Amino acid sequence: MENIQHKYVDARGLKLHVADIGTGPAVVFLHGFPEIWYSWRHQMVAVAGAGFRAIAPDCRGYGLSDQPPEPEQATFGDLVDDLLAILDSFGIPNAFLIGKDFGVRPAYHFALLYPERVSGVITLGVPFLLAGPEAFPRELLPKGFYMLRWEASSSIFPVFETEIFFQNSDLSSQLDYLAHTLLQEPGRAEKDFGRFDAKTVVKNIYILFSGSELPVAREDQEIMDMVDPSRPLPPWFSEEDLENYAALYEKSGFRTPLQLPYRAWREDYGVSELKVKVPALLIMGEKDYVLKFLGIAEYITSGKVKEYVPDLETIFMPEGTHFVQEQLPDQVNQLIISFLNKHT
Repeated sequence: MENIQHKYVDARGLKLHVADIGTGPAVVFLHGFPEIWYSWRHQMVAVAGAGFRAIAPDCRGYGLSDQPPEPEQATFGDLVDDLLAILDSFGIPNAFLIGKDFGVRPAYHFALLYPERVSGVITLGVPFLLAGPEAFPRELLPKGFYMLRWEASSSIFPVFETEIFFQNSDLSSQLDYLAHTLLQEPGRAEKDFGRFDAKTVVKNIYILFSGSELPVAREDQEIMDMVDPSRPLPPWFSEEDLENYAALYEKSGFRTPLQLPYRAWREDYGVSELKVKVPALLIMGEKDYVLKFLGIAEYITSGKVKEYVPDLETIFMPEGTHFVQEQLPDQVNQLIISFLNKHT
């Protein structure tokens, strides 16, 4: 850890924090939520030791990276542009991309747009997923599902949806959207999170997301209240780790993290051909709650995902949860390094 260098890259006026260690072919790690660059600490050291250069940015609005001027207008397209700026700033012609949770989205989006600059894609916790207004029908989701709770913005209508969703959907879908959104309580997530300090919010989410069941609250219950205050952290996540996370979320807050990914999740890829043309690896924990989300388990095991990612290998880890790279770092590191060596 002490050999990791911390740098800043300019991306259209924002300073993005980037952790960097090692020399050799580049490997860029893209975090999810509630993660930051630090969530890749085990992988960065191992990959650098195997002869690669490990780079892990804090997403815009996360950790030590600048907040965008208007967080509520941040899009996944911004993350793709940020990744391009990072590679160009370091003079890296191509790289392996490793994404976890919502970091999977910009990894695959970048590979769709710039296949010549991607050596391969590894994703953890989430496979390649379709995007756009119809990708996740709200009517199929439990009403108290955490993503729906956190999707309700303080302005009610997320900017990207007013500009994209209403341009690319039929009248029936628009009416369904309006009915659902008007029933949501604007700013509910902000009120929920605002009752606690950053450390407690991160702790609760780590505990909640480490389970194997979908996080669904009762109608009269908030997401933060689903976690018993006396419940300990997972054994693989130390108090020191929590302190590191808390310190960075105290700086960044949760304004951008609620927008990216939760209020931008229906944004379209904006490409005509949804076919990933680079080798890919999916690592899933068998106890990851994501496998119970909208038929994702069948989507993976049936091979349907290969319609979009033909050169895909999938590995299930029997004891793995949603934070498999922190929970089982040695095993995950071996899988990653084997993939990198195979495709270098």
